[in-house]
Amino acid sequence: MPQLLRVHCFSVSRDGFGAGEGQSLERPFGHADPADLVSWASATASWPGRTDPGGTRGLDDYMTREFHRDIGAEIMGRNKFGPQRGPWQDHEWKGWWGDNPPFHTPVFVLTHHERPSFTLSDTTFHFLDATPAEALERAKEAAGGKDVRLGGGVTTIREFLAADLVDTAHVAVAPVDLGRGERLWESPDELDDRFHHETVPSPSGVTHHLFWRR
Repeated sequence: MPQLLRVHCFSVSRDGFGAGEGQSLERPFGHADPADLVSWASATASWPGRTDPGGTRGLDDYMTREFHRDIGAEIMGRNKFGPQRGPWQDHEWKGWWGDNPPFHTPVFVLTHHERPSFTLSDTTFHFLDATPAEALERAKEAAGGKDVRLGGGVTTIREFLAADLVDTAHVAVAPVDLGRGERLWESPDELDDRFHHETVPSPSGVTHHLFWRR
């Protein structure tokens, strides 16, 4: 089986924004309330950050479980890793996820300002100044034959889409408008020329959009 580049559980607003304006250390999603975008997933039994028993089952839980299935590496943009811009000022701060990040694979962070790799629990972060194709090649080598997840943010996903490197994508559209910020699309139909596209509404209020390469 060929290794795939997959987008999973990426949430956007009804008007197409994956994050708001004004990202900071305290507000990773900018002016947007992250609960408005990801509560469909955090409510499920399979949410990676869940520390208590319970959680919902059904469609949303199935989609959340797919986040880790057969994934051997992740690629993310610098703005998903943290809010810093320009040269790194603080190597002690190591991301929003604490000592046990939810990735459990090598993670390749795209940045114009490289820094040494480091490991937290079973996740090693590498920092690359590379094109999408070069980053994907590195990630596939590290994935041990498994697929690679493209984690975001919006700019990174758009760059990989523009390079025609994305094989499958799952985007959850939440029933909220943000009005401004980082926009993935004006309409999900923009991808229909290159992808098969199906939509599945969920009782939680989100609509799951599934894309796979034509």
